[in-house]
Amino acid sequence: MTLRSTAVAVVVLMIGRIAVAQITGDVLGSHDLSPSGKGPVTGGLGSCLYCHAPHSGVGGMTPLWNQTLSMQTYTPYTSSTYVETGSTQPTAGADSSLCLSCHDGTVAVGQTVAYKTVPMTGSMYKQDVFGADLESSHPFSLVPPLKDAPDLAASLVAQGKTADPTGAVKLIGGNIECTTCHNPHVQAIDPQSLDFLVRDGSSGQVCLACHDPNRSMAGQVNPLAQWPVSIHATAANKTANQTPNYVGGYGTVAQNSCNSCHTSHNAAGAARLLRGPTEQDCAACHSGGTNLVPAAPDVFAEFAKTGHPFITGNNAHDASEAALLNQNRHSTCVDCHNAHASNQTGNFSPAPAIRPSQNLVTGISGSDGVSVVFPATNQYENCLRCHGTSTGKVANPVFGYLPVRVLSDSDPLNVIPQLGINSISSHPVMHDRKSPFSQPSLLANMTKLDGTSDPSHPMAAQGRIFCTDCHNSDDNREFGGSAPNGPHGSKWTHILERRYEFSQAPAPGQPITNLFPTPDLTANGPYGLCAKCHDLSSVMANVSFTEHSRHLKDGFSCSVCHTAHGIATGSGTISGERLVNFDLNVVASRNNVPISYDRSKNSCTLVCHGHTH
Repeated sequence: MTLRSTAVAVVVLMIGRIAVAQITGDVLGSHDLSPSGKGPVTGGLGSCLYCHAPHSGVGGMTPLWNQTLSMQTYTPYTSSTYVETGSTQPTAGADSSLCLSCHDGTVAVGQTVAYKTVPMTGSMYKQDVFGADLESSHPFSLVPPLKDAPDLAASLVAQGKTADPTGAVKLIGGNIECTTCHNPHVQAIDPQSLDFLVRDGSSGQVCLACHDPNRSMAGQVNPLAQWPVSIHATAANKTANQTPNYVGGYGTVAQNSCNSCHTSHNAAGAARLLRGPTEQDCAACHSGGTNLVPAAPDVFAEFAKTGHPFITGNNAHDASEAALLNQNRHSTCVDCHNAHASNQTGNFSPAPAIRPSQNLVTGISGSDGVSVVFPATNQYENCLRCHGTSTGKVANPVFGYLPVRVLSDSDPLNVIPQLGINSISSHPVMHDRKSPFSQPSLLANMTKLDGTSDPSHPMAAQGRIFCTDCHNSDDNREFGGSAPNGPHGSKWTHILERRYEFSQAPAPGQPITNLFPTPDLTANGPYGLCAKCHDLSSVMANVSFTEHSRHLKDGFSCSVCHTAHGIATGSGTISGERLVNFDLNVVASRNNVPISYDRSKNSCTLVCHGHTH
């Protein structure tokens, strides 16, 4: 032996010793089916003999295979975002086929070629039996050649290898197979996740061998963009490792990484391999409980109030759906949040720019109500996916009374004409306030939920506001509560942050049935939402309108005369200034004279509460 070959032999021996030193305990783990095995199934043969026969096997196959192969035909994974043309049936005797001879559940464990059927004790874990329907398992045995995509490592197609720096995660014959991710002979290479992984899988390292969040391809969106810096990739919250591990097998959210939301096999939400179907995936961590320490904000407690409706019937969310939700209205977590990019909002920046919790979400332009904006730069653009020009909108009674205005667009549920730059008057959501008139009641700063001033939220005369400054959880932390921010749900109607009463009447012009005489002007009163930005004492002092005080003391709500969003166009009788646009359910015309409002005279012509004006 030469000196060089001796050195090589020593290096190989050292590497072998290091590898053995890293693996402790039973190497085969639950694949040891011998009488002394500690897995769920045991029998009378030695450890290796269930899979391998020293002098025979299935058809002379190279691994001397002994377990009877399954003849099952499989239904492979598919989804609307799947770039591959499909999966082939696993080649009989090739890597994945060998694994499936036990794991599809159609061939009994111990049904060998050389030793015939061996009596066995126990049964496989339920989560390890995949059946013939592999739609809920990670795709493998793909149709070659592999197809490229912006979220895949460039080396997969270009060089036929993964981006795993250790080389442990590798293509098998240029394809993805079970043994790309799993080493069936060693259970504890990853000592935390005892899933026979080929390397440590914490922090998504096995997944990131093929999926690249940092890659960009011209004209295409990488759905994993910003993943490395997102809250789900970095959160140190400790996870409760249940059996089966609902939020992954590691100690923290960051370590679970991809496994927090996705699972490689037997996924409940088959498309994109979600651990829980639709909203249940998010609910594992965001509905209270003890899955996380410290607990994540309990968003689902807000939905339990009157909240944004979940999917119903066939109106399901899909990652490939159009941005504008025509005839497909639904509100899932991922309609407003991108789980791969979202971050906790720490500092509450001023409107209208979208906040970190909505990083990289899709929006619709407020200019034409159709053009897609990705990523959305303003919060209202995301809201316009449903609340703009989309068809199929309905006024759901569960959200409370809805006024009918004298001046109304053909689609009264489309807020773009009401809030857009061409509106006659509107709250400053989609544009700066353009009214030439002063607003004497406007406060310098928005108030907190308890009515106290909040200097961190400047509300200058020209200031912009968010949709969520009005539509928000009634106990949100941005304005002094402890619950999550955003329009998830509220105890008040229309998912409003604070109380806002609508006067109602049995018929136009007749007496109002829910009067609020001498109203409480604080944050707890019937017009608490208005009091967030407006000094109601100024309103009661008739600073801007001589009849404000009398109307409010008589029990009329703001909604009788004012619309909340804005007025698209004026008319010959109602100019649309100051958001004056009467509720036709409450007021009636006077002797068939058109309902009118003349701001220059501070007068109106109508019948309200049985009185002629």
